[in-house]
Parts: sequence; C-alpha cells; structure tokens
Amino acid sequence: MLNLFVSLYHFLWALFSALFFSLPSREMKVIGVTGTLGKSTVVDLATEILEERGFKVASLSSIKIKIADEEEKNLFKMTMPGRGYLQRFLRRVKDRGCQYVLIEVTSEGILQHRHGFIDFDTAVFTNLYPEHIERHGSFENYRAAKGKLFRAAKDIHVLNLDDKNVDYFLQFPVKKKIGFTMSNQQPVISNEGVIRVVKARDCEEKKDRINFRVENISFHLNLIGKFNIQNALTAICIGISQGVPLEICKRALERISSIPGRMEIVIRKPFKVVVDYAHIPDALQKVYQTLKTDNQQPKTTRMICVVGSCGGGRDKWKRPKLGEIASRFCNEIIITNEDPYDEPPIEIIEQVFEGVVNKKKQMTKKILDRREAIREALKLAKAGDVVIITGKGCEPWMCIAGGRKIPWDDRKIVKEEIEKLKIPLAP
Repeated sequence: MLNLFVSLYHFLWALFSALFFSLPSREMKVIGVTGTLGKSTVVDLATEILEERGFKVASLSSIKIKIADEEEKNLFKMTMPGRGYLQRFLRRVKDRGCQYVLIEVTSEGILQHRHGFIDFDTAVFTNLYPEHIERHGSFENYRAAKGKLFRAAKDIHVLNLDDKNVDYFLQFPVKKKIGFTMSNQQPVISNEGVIRVVKARDCEEKKDRINFRVENISFHLNLIGKFNIQNALTAICIGISQGVPLEICKRALERISSIPGRMEIVIRKPFKVVVDYAHIPDALQKVYQTLKTDNQQPKTTRMICVVGSCGGGRDKWKRPKLGEIASRFCNEIIITNEDPYDEPPIEIIEQVFEGVVNKKKQMTKKILDRREAIREALKLAKAGDVVIITGKGCEPWMCIAGGRKIPWDDRKIVKEEIEKLKIPLAP
C-alpha cells in the first residue's frame, strides 16, 4: 500500500508539473536514451550530429545540461532530475525555439514517473547489464522499467541488436524501428516485419582512435575503446532516424576529441592517466580490456588502478566483483572511497577487497582518502605506465554521511597532485 501511495504521489507531481508548464514537449521532438552503459556518451554524440545538420538542439544527461548554445554541468548528482525541473527545462527549451531535445532516461526516473507526460518521439536502447537490482527487486523488473520508455515512444525505436535483451524491446509496437549491430548479419523480424539494420564494418581499435565503416562511409573518431564504436553507431542511427545523411554524421563525430569523464585521457606523458565513470562490473571490464589490449603499448607497461565501489547502500553485490576484475587486469590496485553516503566507507572498501584473488593481494592497497589514493597511484607510476581512475568520471560531488556533498572532480585532483609531486609533463 505504501509503494502504491508513493507511486501515486510521483505520478500526480509529474502531471501537475506538465500542466503548470503547459505540456511543452508536445511542440518538439523528444528523444529518450536508456540502457545501462553509454547513455551520456550517446546523448553527446547524437546532439553533435543533429546540430551539424542545422537543427537547434537541447540535451540533458548526467554530464551536462544544454539548451542551444548555452551549456552547464549537471550538478544534481542525478542523471534524470525531478519532474518539476524536467518540465521547466522543457519549457525553457521550447521558449528558445529548439526543435530537438535528447534526454538520458534512467530506470529510477521511470519508477518515479519523471518521464511521465513527456511526449517521446523516439526511444533508444543502448544495452542492458545487471544494475540497481536491490532497488528493482530483480533484473527482470529493472528491464521492465526500461521498457516503459518504449511503450511511451510511439514513432521510432532505435535498438542494439547485439544485446541479448533486444528481443524484449523489439516486442513494443511502433511506427518505425532501426537496429544497429557490429556483428549480426541476419534479417531482423519484429511485430512490424523486417526492420532496417545499420551495421558497422571493418571495426578497428587504435591507440588513440577508433575506425569503422557504415555503408560506404568510413569513420575515424578520436575516441578509444570498442564500446565507443557502439556508442557512435547508436548516435548515427539516431541521426539516420531523423533523416541526417551519413556524411554529416561523419563530419560531426570526427570533430569530437573526448567525452568528459568517459575514457578521458587527463595526462598523456610521461605516463597515461585515464579517468572513467565505470562503476559496474561490465563497464569496468570494458575499460580495463581496452587499455590492456592496446597493441602499441610496450610489454613492460603496468596498469595501476584506483577503484572504488557503487554508492553506499546500493548494489552491494557488485563490490567483490569489482575487486576480482581489478585483480585480473591490474598490476597495482588501490581500493578507495567513492560515494559512501551513510554507509561506513571502510566497510565498502573491505567488501571490494574480498573479491581480489589471493595471489594479487600483496599488490593491493586500501586507502580511505580518495585524494591520497590518487596521489599514491601517481607516485607508483613510471614512464609508459597507465593509471586508471574509475567510479566517478567527471562527477562534481562526493556524497558522504548526513546528506552532505563535497565538491569533487577526479580530473582536477589528478592535475593538482601531479603539480604537488612536481612530475614533469612531456608535451
């Protein structure tokens, strides 16, 4: 009964907010991007594509809030802000004359009806991995929450055909479906018949870029990691769904040098320092695999990893898995604080440590202070090594007990500690 009352409260608050701001989403095209990994990156890339086509675009992701040429960091520590803010944001977007708005849609946001009374033209599915299981009760419930976005979007669905959960999302009726793949070559059938498939071919990872081809157009992006080929392909499909030619997609994407806090290279020499948001096992493994398999790195290169855990009180099952993954890829592991909220941070650290396989425990350090942990990693690094700092990316806060937030930015901390240590940076 309590859950029903809470859900009703969120629903009514969404309704009131939409009516108060005069249902602004009805007068523009709204694209919702959901999934577990890559949402923020896809929103950024797709925004660039639509702007390159000449559209006036707004976007809202965990990284930033953008309305046409105005841009600010998302300081909410919340990917999808509350109903009142969202509707006011959409009203501002409409008043600025934007034709498109892209919104990163989360399962928590859907549970709280933050997506309610927003007229989604397009729904985009990136991928699905276990996350927020304690909140939803099961993986199936988590997936079902994501599915509500596809029930709401009646015009276009953009779907990752390489994800094993895609059949669930293919079942929702819609006017048009576009699937993207890096491997699937078979015709894809949905309730509406054969859907259009966009395939990335000749996929190639280099030290500082990714290359692939879509139809007869070759793309050369200044991003790293095979998963960024998938993110770029998702954004290309969003562009295609809105009639954007591939040549324009290419021009927009090839201008991008990095995504804030997503495999972002903060220092290149004498050793490389990479900051990434990865905070679930699948994401962490992808990051480590990308950096470990760089075939242009010398065999003596060491990986020095600063790893935390998911926020206090949430998804405790992840913690030993993060430790286990770090122990498989990293030469030196430093387990540290992340966003403990009201949970004792040392307990979180110990649970991550439990997953570290025994033979690597002698190379593992537990350092409660995150700044000190980053400093230690930089002190350990030698020329040619790679320091990987995961869990927070470009997040602007660290959330601690009592609802308090400490200003934070892993990238800024790295630069400050490099300067304090007097480490000379090569050009």
